Amino acid sequence: MLAILLICALLIAFALAVAIIAMSMPLLQRYALARPNARSSHRIPTPQGGGIAVVAGALLTAYGGAAVAGVMPGMAAAISLAAGTLVLALIGAWDDIRPMAALPRLALQAACVALLLGFAPVESGLLPGNWPAGLGLAIALLAGLWFVNLTNFMDGLDWITVAEMVPVTAALAIFGWLGFLDPFAALLAASLCGALCGFALFNKPVARLFLGDVGSLPIGLMVAWLLYLLATNGYVAAAILLPLYFCADATITLIRRAVRRERLFEAHRSHFYQRATDHGFSAMDVAGHVLAVNLGLVLLASATLLIPHPAMQMFALVVGIGLVALVLIRFARPRRMKVAG
Repeated sequence: MLAILLICALLIAFALAVAIIAMSMPLLQRYALARPNARSSHRIPTPQGGGIAVVAGALLTAYGGAAVAGVMPGMAAAISLAAGTLVLALIGAWDDIRPMAALPRLALQAACVALLLGFAPVESGLLPGNWPAGLGLAIALLAGLWFVNLTNFMDGLDWITVAEMVPVTAALAIFGWLGFLDPFAALLAASLCGALCGFALFNKPVARLFLGDVGSLPIGLMVAWLLYLLATNGYVAAAILLPLYFCADATITLIRRAVRRERLFEAHRSHFYQRATDHGFSAMDVAGHVLAVNLGLVLLASATLLIPHPAMQMFALVVGIGLVALVLIRFARPRRMKVAG
């Protein structure tokens, strides 16, 4: 029955996202145009705010399905997840319209992450039992805050967030079906996957609609929460592997910019996926590479769950790092153009 519920959730969230976008598109075109800037990969003003449909479709479907199927988590956990996600969506909407200062934005984001961690229905800790529990929570808070922001940083090209998050959420839904996550987490993952697929119809290069911060921030929070649950259930290697490309691109870029003493919160085009477009890759080429490496990471993460041996986990992590490194190196180099004749 869980498999049927997950498939229905995916389809319903897809339909809801498409319907909400279709109804809101005239308003977004009028009031929410994203104009090109130093960070942009687009050349003409394009409406943003598609994240409203993704978040609404995912939450309505997940909570509605959980209520019908009787798989709702504890009241505190359910409220904290919904509240944190909606607050981040409001922060993102505000930032889309009138950019917010970095410090209050980070503080509010940290509060949302802390809210989820405080009520997450975990079965164990991130660290061994003899380690301080507070240290695990501190690591989780920093990791969650970083994941929310890196999802926002990486949402700068048509279809790239779709190419990243659709495989990740689909995998998390399947892991829930197999029993590695609780049914509500699986339902949320399936709902988010379906809503993202609905958004993908409008974000396909050349995009007619962007997510906006109203979408990237709460999507980052929901996926971070799901990965946290997977890790605390004992599957840390899988939780690391699934988002490895986004994490590597964003983290290496941040470190490089810090070493160069660049202003970290200024708009820029130094992410590997952005450099790829400067080196001759089309948006579809970049999304295709990201999708391919993510499918490989999903297979490796699945192997660590099905063969829970330390040697397999180490092997999968090494191979996953190698796959991501190959893609980053390819993006960092000019593309070789075929010579006619």
